[in-house]
Amino acid sequence: MNERRKAELVLLGATFIWGSTFPVMKIGVEDFPPITFIALRFGIASFVLFLALRKHIRKDALFPGLILGFTLFLGHGFQIVGLKYTTPSNSAFITSLYVVFTPFIAFLFFRKGLKMFDAFSLSLAVIGLYLISNAELRLNYGDALTVVAALSFAFQIVLVEYFGNLGVGLAFWQIFWNFILSTVYAGIFEGISLPSDPKVLGGIIYTGIFATALSFTLQVKYQPKVESYKAAIIYSSEPIFAHLLALAFLNDRLPPKGYLGAFLILLAVWLELYQERKNY
Repeated sequence: MNERRKAELVLLGATFIWGSTFPVMKIGVEDFPPITFIALRFGIASFVLFLALRKHIRKDALFPGLILGFTLFLGHGFQIVGLKYTTPSNSAFITSLYVVFTPFIAFLFFRKGLKMFDAFSLSLAVIGLYLISNAELRLNYGDALTVVAALSFAFQIVLVEYFGNLGVGLAFWQIFWNFILSTVYAGIFEGISLPSDPKVLGGIIYTGIFATALSFTLQVKYQPKVESYKAAIIYSSEPIFAHLLALAFLNDRLPPKGYLGAFLILLAVWLELYQERKNY
């Protein structure tokens, strides 16, 4: 097996792990404070990443890391609270809208020209969101929070590009600050508590070590060996994995119009990625 194919398979494995976090977190926050879950997850991930990246951590990346950590805090916070009120499948497909939102956020930061293609992708995504949210003009609470999470992740992606010259150590700082902000919020509004349920503890350890620290390390190591548009296409399979696992373990089925909405969201994402490939 050549190195490029190996890298593609590794990234696909990491994407599978990310997809698996949606049903895992859904189970984890049923009877456990959601932001405390995030705080413990990113506390574990911060410790592991510090050990892995300590030689690359730069002090001048501390403040940019805070900005990025704030966007991650908002993204993961809105996402996991939204999961209490929506299904893992809805959460995963709606979260993937960050790909469609990113060109519009990039326009705000870099004045990168928007194309009609971007507007068309966004229109498809909005129709898909309407259908997957049970075809109602008013989103349910969980889906609405997840849309805000997708917007936050879009800001994070654009800001990573903006601060891109600070090296891989920036990743530690954004994870660390996410941990700090989540801990402060949880301490004020939820009260810090440790899980007694093995399912919750297992979910925190799994998402902290495997879905955050390990998957990110694999991404950093192997993504440079794959063309960026191919990596993006691989990552776009995350909601598919999430739905299949949620279907298998939680019987999370979408109605027919929900599947149509999911397809339109993915189509919008793939069209946006196709546009990126043309620019590659």
